Amino acid sequence: MRFKTWAWGLSLATMALLTACGGGSSSKTAQMRLLNASIGYSALDMSVDSTTVNSAVAYASVGSYADVKTDATGTEVQSNSVGSTLSSSTPTLAEGSHYTLIAYGSAGSVQTTLLQEDQAAPAAGKTKLLVLNLAPDAGAMDVYVTGANDTLDSSTAVASSIAAGSGSGYVTLNSGSFRVRMTAAGAKSDLRLDIPSITLPDAGVSTLVLTGSGGGVLVNGIQLIQQGATTNFPNSTSRARLVAAVGGGALVSGSIGQTTLLPTSVAPTIGDYTTVASGTASLSVYVNGQLMSFANPALAAGSDYTLMVWGTPDNPQLAVLTDDNRLPTSPTTTAKIRLVNGVASASTGLTLNVDYSALASNVVAGTSSTPQTTPASTSSLLTVTSPASTTPVYSLSALQIQAGYVYTVFVMGDNTAMVGSLRRER
Repeated sequence: MRFKTWAWGLSLATMALLTACGGGSSSKTAQMRLLNASIGYSALDMSVDSTTVNSAVAYASVGSYADVKTDATGTEVQSNSVGSTLSSSTPTLAEGSHYTLIAYGSAGSVQTTLLQEDQAAPAAGKTKLLVLNLAPDAGAMDVYVTGANDTLDSSTAVASSIAAGSGSGYVTLNSGSFRVRMTAAGAKSDLRLDIPSITLPDAGVSTLVLTGSGGGVLVNGIQLIQQGATTNFPNSTSRARLVAAVGGGALVSGSIGQTTLLPTSVAPTIGDYTTVASGTASLSVYVNGQLMSFANPALAAGSDYTLMVWGTPDNPQLAVLTDDNRLPTSPTTTAKIRLVNGVASASTGLTLNVDYSALASNVVAGTSSTPQTTPASTSSLLTVTSPASTTPVYSLSALQIQAGYVYTVFVMGDNTAMVGSLRRER
């Protein structure tokens, strides 16, 4: 197996890099195809040496092999809709070998990885599985392959701490149908993907490609059979939390179906994210013991949500906020931060400032600002200001803003008694 990543430049401790083929005439060829693992593009094209070899490859699908000259491998991944180039590379290919170029990442941030598909087959009754973590924002993950009803508490990972942009190396297992679960590294309770049933082929080789999600934390899966077809395993869950921002110290609780999002708590309180089934949620919220008649929110698979109950105790409202918990684009030097306004009876919007620069302006009650990047800092001044006040309604001095982190500033309560809270999301 050969596996090489462009754009990130990450070393793969468990895999050998592609070896150079040397010179050679134009008659030497290899076979190459494209796998679309980018959640940002419904269809992608691939050209090699200025010739389109795969066209309109849908997400979670793979194109057909094309003959590629080993001495003319300039490769571009392009948007099928407009034809713009999303990624460029010049891979080194071995004559007679088979390769799949995997395009992954979100819209505007496509990266590629080259997988050589000439791994020797295992013995009968066995299978080889490679897991590639191509979910740039999810962090390192552990992989569990178990029976359908086995608990994770009694299970051992078949591969651990697979960093983003890296792979597990081929693992030899029994062939058959199994349940596969991905968790955050070292955290069995932090489930990122649950595949109830996946077939690992007898005497066969397959790769499970993990792709990103809208929220950034959950992942999706695509199984690629060596020199064969793909099977899509999209995530069927979302993450949601309930925030009690109601003024007047109201008692708030809530659940989705049988899953508790927030036990009875005195507002303001920020609940933790909980994994729930995606789709139209059966939401129950109580304020001071009274069941609210809020509309059930629609939760997209793979996305994160803040369900914020705000307003006065006599007239509470529900804001369904979509949370972007993807990492900043420059995670070694910047962080991401946003402002959520949950202030009851507020007549003006709020402004978020970091070191006297406004990162979000006029954020009205019941809404959130778009996350913005800000430089990492060992000592910053964060303030939230309102036109209705001559002094900041919330401030933090000597704040350490850590690179690669995602933050939310909540301002809640009454317009005469605002309460601020800084939450590090990840």
